[in-house]
Amino acid sequence: MLFDFEALPKKDRYKLVVSTIVPRPIAWMVTQDAEGRTNAAPFSFFNVFSNDPVVVGIGVGARGMGGEERSDMKDTMDNIRALGEFTVCMVSEELAEAMNVTGAEYPTGVDEIAMAGLTTAPCAKVRTPRIAESPVALECKLWQAIPIGTHNLVLGEVVAVHVQDECMLDVNRLYVDTPKLNLVGRLHGGGWYARTTDRFDMPRVTPEQVEARRKG
Repeated sequence: MLFDFEALPKKDRYKLVVSTIVPRPIAWMVTQDAEGRTNAAPFSFFNVFSNDPVVVGIGVGARGMGGEERSDMKDTMDNIRALGEFTVCMVSEELAEAMNVTGAEYPTGVDEIAMAGLTTAPCAKVRTPRIAESPVALECKLWQAIPIGTHNLVLGEVVAVHVQDECMLDVNRLYVDTPKLNLVGRLHGGGWYARTTDRFDMPRVTPEQVEARRKG
């Protein structure tokens, strides 16, 4: 079935995209304004795009299919532009409900982190705090913010990363116990998510191995 995006309204394009590009990691973004007030909001248009420097990208913008501006998303962008920094906290299954609470539309000035019963911890290289309960937190400095329609593509350079001690297999060799992070990803519809507990291992192959398999 072919869908011509030039002929579809925005809400239909959105439905197709979020139903097919899955699962998507969740950027639980913490920002801070000039007065030190924190804002936390989850975004699922998120991934890492470079390793030297390490740059992550988050689509911050209008709400889903409707496209109306939300105060929490406006606060996020205002704070990022004001301080030029933010933190990205990863979401474990244990924190999924709390993440969902922070995603509600609160008036400007409400502390979403407190509403979710969470706490903050200081960062090492940025002023913005991180969510202490998150198994992984990325300290980011704004690299670039690119307007794209109703969204802003926020590119952030990761300047430090926090990983909970119990999620490290070997600190000296930088081996992370990735399964123990128990992260979740965003799926389709209004509230579907995926666990990362169903995995399979498929090592990369060499051209020689491929050719050998072809010859039987």
